[in-house]
Amino acid sequence: MASKSSAIPALEAFDRLLGIMDELRAQCPWDRVQTEQTLRILTLEEAYELADSIDARDWSGMANELGDLFLHLVFYSKIASEGGHFSLAEVLHGVCDKLVRRHPHIYADVKAEDAEAVKANWEAIKLAEKAGTEAQKSVLEGVPKALPALVKAYRMQEKVRGVGFDWPSADGAWLKVHEELAELQQAPDDESGREELGDLFFALVNYARHRGWDPEQALAQANDKFRRRFQAMEAMLASSGESNAKQSIESWDLLWNQVKSQEK
Repeated sequence: MASKSSAIPALEAFDRLLGIMDELRAQCPWDRVQTEQTLRILTLEEAYELADSIDARDWSGMANELGDLFLHLVFYSKIASEGGHFSLAEVLHGVCDKLVRRHPHIYADVKAEDAEAVKANWEAIKLAEKAGTEAQKSVLEGVPKALPALVKAYRMQEKVRGVGFDWPSADGAWLKVHEELAELQQAPDDESGREELGDLFFALVNYARHRGWDPEQALAQANDKFRRRFQAMEAMLASSGESNAKQSIESWDLLWNQVKSQEK
């Protein structure tokens, strides 16, 4: 745990942010009229901008985007406090209490030898906290509906793993991929094909998770690679005075292989 003296600069900076938020909310025409609904889409944009900085390993950009997210969190808490819903102190104490409660291997006498045991404990404690409430009747209720489908599949699989519903190894997940691929190839119509395609994606996400790969990041890298290679092909065509609108599939294939060989 950090010493109090080492935390002082962060506390001073956080207190400064709170003071500025109070001033803006009272004096700025734009800040004064914002609500939790008007901020929502802006917060999502900030989260994606942070994700871009993380993917680019841009530490300076990451620091900037984290600052923007801190601002949004303080903004929501300020709005809630004005409405008598909750205070920032309640938010912070709430998350601190939750961290202590869900880390019994640190703050109590529970044993957890590895990260998987910690995750299993976390999910079990979370379920126990929600038991008998309307807030959560299923371990999957904690997965936001608005998540992108690929991320949602990964998170649902992580959730059910926490209660023991999972392949024991990547081998079972890989066999499921082959099973779903065969079912997709044998789909009798478009409706069945779409369903089997979804099942295949879900199985691939499951296999990636077992291998310790982030499927969202893997697809993002594939997208970046495709963009890089296609733009390289366009540059090759432009340098020879040709248009990309008049190429045959055979010409594109030849250019693609040239770009691939140059990369290697």
